[in-house]
Amino acid sequence: MTVPTILYETRLKCVRHRSSGKVRDIYDVDDHHLLIVTTDRISAFDVVLPDAIPGKGRVLTSLSKFWFAKLKGVIANHLSAMSLEQAVPDEDERAQIEGRAMVVKKLKPLPVEAIVRGYLIGSGWREYQKTGAVCGIDLAQGLQQAEQLPEAIYTPSTKAEAGEHDENIPFENTVDLLGPDLAEKVRTVSLRLYTEAAEFARQRGIIIADTKFEFGLDEAGALYLIDELLTPDSSRFWPVEQYRPGISPPSFDKQFVRDYLESLDWDKTHPGPKLPPEVIAKSTAKYREAEERLLGRTPTA
Repeated sequence: MTVPTILYETRLKCVRHRSSGKVRDIYDVDDHHLLIVTTDRISAFDVVLPDAIPGKGRVLTSLSKFWFAKLKGVIANHLSAMSLEQAVPDEDERAQIEGRAMVVKKLKPLPVEAIVRGYLIGSGWREYQKTGAVCGIDLAQGLQQAEQLPEAIYTPSTKAEAGEHDENIPFENTVDLLGPDLAEKVRTVSLRLYTEAAEFARQRGIIIADTKFEFGLDEAGALYLIDELLTPDSSRFWPVEQYRPGISPPSFDKQFVRDYLESLDWDKTHPGPKLPPEVIAKSTAKYREAEERLLGRTPTA
């Protein structure tokens, strides 16, 4: 197998740098377009780690583009018709980001993360154990960890500032933030996106336990799907063949890295610890397997 190249950060000169998040570097192309480059950086517990996961950025970009195309009948998305050649005219700089970049429309992001849960896991499981509910939604008694819910639930969260943690909020709070019509549309669209994607993924051997969607508005107030979509970083992916209720199943996301970090004497503040080669290699393999299963082909290096 070809070893993927590593891209930890970008410093493009032919477009103006706008911002960098934990994983993505964002550039202004013009007044109407952004360039989003997905690097191989990995974060855990809100700390960007010093080591990269080779090829991770390519996998996340490939999967996002796949899902944007597959689900465009549900809602429009932020992908632009502008080519990468038009956005990044410098050939050498373009070569650095090939396969990792998306040219997208500039939109106004909504201040809400649209989270849909089909299974009881993570913060939803912890909340259910304490209250019998998730984000104000009462659930049946006696559910087990990782159990599939009778129907998917919409559990939005706030979008925290850098260094802060997102906070689960009741649907009613999103009405205050967005207004009743937009809040209801985001909920309806999110549930439909999750349902369609989960049905497809299960046929490919992957359970999408939960996922996060982000939305934005154009100048006319039309709603668009933005950011990344149904990747191992924005979703919890489980292999169908290893799933059973009552335990936290193995996953294709960075939980593997989190589990390693939890075994260390680290206070979860910057700087993060280095990762051993075997953890990096296994993480790379997990990302690539998720892509291979969903796309039905061997991923590119």
